[in-house]
Amino acid sequence: MSSPLPGRNPVSWDRLPSEIRLLIFQALMQDGCRLGRLATVSRAWKADLERYNFARIRLTPSRLKDFPSMICRNRGFVRYIWFCLELDEYDCTQCAPKPRRLPNEEYEAAMTVNDTEHCPITTAFLGLFSILSTWDQGSNLVLDISIYSPSDAQHWFPYLTFIPDTPSNRLKGSRRPKQTTIAGFRHQAPPSISVSKVFHTVMEEGPFESEQLEFQWWDQLPSVPAVTSVLLRQQNRRRWRPIALAHMLALHYEPWREWCSFQRDTDKQYLSLFESIVRCHRSCPLKRLVVFENFNQQYPVFMQRFRFGDDLSCCDSIRKPAPAVGRMVALTSLPLEHLAAFFIVDASHFFAIESSWEWPNLTSLVLTSRFLTPDENSTTEIDTLLQAAAAAALKMPRLETMEIWNGRKRLAALFQYRASRSLHQAKILWRGTWKWCMVPSVFEAWEAVELVDEAAIQSHGDALHHLMLSGQVIRPISLQQIQREQKALEGVEAL
Repeated sequence: MSSPLPGRNPVSWDRLPSEIRLLIFQALMQDGCRLGRLATVSRAWKADLERYNFARIRLTPSRLKDFPSMICRNRGFVRYIWFCLELDEYDCTQCAPKPRRLPNEEYEAAMTVNDTEHCPITTAFLGLFSILSTWDQGSNLVLDISIYSPSDAQHWFPYLTFIPDTPSNRLKGSRRPKQTTIAGFRHQAPPSISVSKVFHTVMEEGPFESEQLEFQWWDQLPSVPAVTSVLLRQQNRRRWRPIALAHMLALHYEPWREWCSFQRDTDKQYLSLFESIVRCHRSCPLKRLVVFENFNQQYPVFMQRFRFGDDLSCCDSIRKPAPAVGRMVALTSLPLEHLAAFFIVDASHFFAIESSWEWPNLTSLVLTSRFLTPDENSTTEIDTLLQAAAAAALKMPRLETMEIWNGRKRLAALFQYRASRSLHQAKILWRGTWKWCMVPSVFEAWEAVELVDEAAIQSHGDALHHLMLSGQVIRPISLQQIQREQKALEGVEAL
């Protein structure tokens, strides 16, 4: 073995910053090295690799029984758990079940979402919460919940991916989901029943006889103080009842809009959800809440059924938020530091507030509004909206950023207010696919105007990418999946 060069001291592994050691491991793994082999290099490497390996864990119901013993020694390293509720696979006879051709029992069985591959969903959650209830409160654990069937991506929706969340600081350079060749898809839209199947409500057919009993069941689950953030990302197309989410501490929630008249019922459930959040967190208020209601402009084409000019499905081309939900979200946000709510509420409803309401802690507010469009009739509505936003900002003494945006195919717009309180300066910015000038009553002079190419906007996902909002409004992986779906559906009619 050769001796070190004169005058040079070899740098020991322990002296390297942890970030550098992690980069070395990542580079070796990209070259095809297996973690098992790397762990045999030295005790120091083994210790660092354990910290890396156990930081992010994929957990399924079948592994719950052995999970405590598996991570007993390294539990302190765990920062992220992806809890995968994998449903049974199904074949072509069940990918788009037709109620008129099947007995009620068979149709219900084809649509039901009650059990995972190994156990009932209720058993899985009880087991998970029982385990996590024993963890230390300072664990800062992120719980990411996904529910899907592997067959979802094998029939009408081959562009779907089911992957773990990737933090934004690790997304750059990471491997993207494997691209799928979708031969012939652009020439045949999926039947509406296949859309309904992948968006079916979890535990709608049981085991609970009423929503109140389901609410009570979630309420009696063990407390999990170690969990500081729960992710329910847009790749979860199957719907959780909103009433359950307050007890799951859903701080980052990406539901999908409804595709039928059920939207009115879902909005009522959203009211109950936010009321429950207020009640459940009085003693320990939330600091951050993100709700991104996702949609796809092609899906109304699949779902709408016209007869004599009337849409029997009641599927609006553009979502119409309920004013009551916007008001309830505003009330829920009073103790928050950060709120982002998209498409589930309209900013105009949010700012219709009580004169006594104040947001003493709020530093960041991001909302959407369907009034941000280039239509001639929208000019007055935009002026009124921004004046209401300014009035609300006066009740937010710590506000640093307020953003109101809108996005869909061929349309993107952003109004942004940013304040630097230490410098006693504020900046207003407009960015969009069309020029728009504020009237003096809203703001006397522009500080920045930037145009976006409308041809580049094929979906609300593209709008998010080009508008460059200041804060995180959706998980980076979710944004990739939205853009991937839009690319797969290129050429399909959109509303």
